[in-house]
Amino acid sequence: MTFAFCRRPVDTSPIETGYRRIATALPVPESLSILDDLQSCETRAMHGQMPVVWDRAKDFQVWDRWGNCWLDFTSTIFVANVGHANDHVLAALRQAIDGDLLHSYNYPTEIRARYLKALVAATPACAAKAYLMCTGTEATEAALRLMRLHGRHRGKGPGVVVFDGSYHGRTLGAASMSGSEDSRRWIGYQDPHIHHIAFPFANEGDNIDWAAAFHADLQDLRDRGVDPARELSGILLESYIGWAAAFFPPAYVAAAADFARAHDILLAFDEVQAGFGRTGRLFAFEHYDVEPDLICCGKGIGSGLALSAILGRAELLDLPETGLLSSTHSANPLACAAGLATLEEMERLDLVAASARKGEQLLARLRALQARFPAHIARVNGRGLVAALILRDPNSGNPDGLTASRVCEEAMRRGVLFMHTGRESIKFGPPLTITEAAIDEGMDVLDDVLADVVAGHVAP
Repeated sequence: MTFAFCRRPVDTSPIETGYRRIATALPVPESLSILDDLQSCETRAMHGQMPVVWDRAKDFQVWDRWGNCWLDFTSTIFVANVGHANDHVLAALRQAIDGDLLHSYNYPTEIRARYLKALVAATPACAAKAYLMCTGTEATEAALRLMRLHGRHRGKGPGVVVFDGSYHGRTLGAASMSGSEDSRRWIGYQDPHIHHIAFPFANEGDNIDWAAAFHADLQDLRDRGVDPARELSGILLESYIGWAAAFFPPAYVAAAADFARAHDILLAFDEVQAGFGRTGRLFAFEHYDVEPDLICCGKGIGSGLALSAILGRAELLDLPETGLLSSTHSANPLACAAGLATLEEMERLDLVAASARKGEQLLARLRALQARFPAHIARVNGRGLVAALILRDPNSGNPDGLTASRVCEEAMRRGVLFMHTGRESIKFGPPLTITEAAIDEGMDVLDDVLADVVAGHVAP
């Protein structure tokens, strides 16, 4: 069922801590005219989030105009990795704006050269060149194009393997590769050369030969009439399945990498949600100890500016002829300034290590919550500062998206923003700059809210 957040103002208990302040009914009565204006003139597809009208955000907190302040465990879906409105990023943007260069199309700029040089230097050695775009969807589309171009040069078919449950974007190629059949239905047909296979969910204590599981998946392709060695140009993995923060078994990825290398198939990782320190490594694929051919980046790369990238070996990025990989806003000077400042802040604040350290704290709290509510919490997934609770109905064992949504709504009324997925998961992805004390306060709120929702103390 689809959950609709309450648009009627609900009285709240006043809250005042060092990190949170709730002083009005929620949604704020004075904000309803703004919500109404948006509902009247904007597609309803944009209206799935909680009715909090953001006024400003700084570091790991969000404010409205009416004196309320929330702890943010969303990073605006993993964008604000270095913190909202990071001072160094803002200074770089102000300097760029003062320079009177807001756009340059594909003409060279100094900031573009500086940023690309720093970006390539910061990434693993497998990434020698990059192409800059605006959105993560563009990055995964570029990966599809490069995989197929490479395959054509090698005399291979255009086949690409992707995984059920993954999400790669909303444009045609990206949507065709996304793992939800519902998200692909609008296309009207299934690209016969994009092959979906089941995501290998792993449970703690599983005794599974994951390398053998990968080869069983290859046999499944053969049973469908696909010769993987001849017809595949690429394998694309979302480094973790976004809605569930579920990671691949490393042995499964290693087997995929070995097969790809043996048959001249490109291995690509969609790091749009996972990159730039989010998982306690610069990139999540580093958890798997493999070397990809292509890396798709977005979200946290630009700290809120429209910026994405695909990185890879020089011979792969140079496959398209001049002009065949370009976009009106590619390498926009403001976005490049934000991207460079983001890299500098990640290094200055040592945010990759901070993410790993604070992630242990976050996951420990979530596992303690699972131990308290084992009938309701089926799984705790995550690494670094990305995590998810997977909820189930204690009677049927079925996925429980309704409780997940109610928990997010009630937490909002108590001054904490968790990520509402519309599914049976609650996601957590605070800015990497969040303090340990703020993590604990947010988890204390989650503990209380889940207890109240489960006990029926929160009205539907």
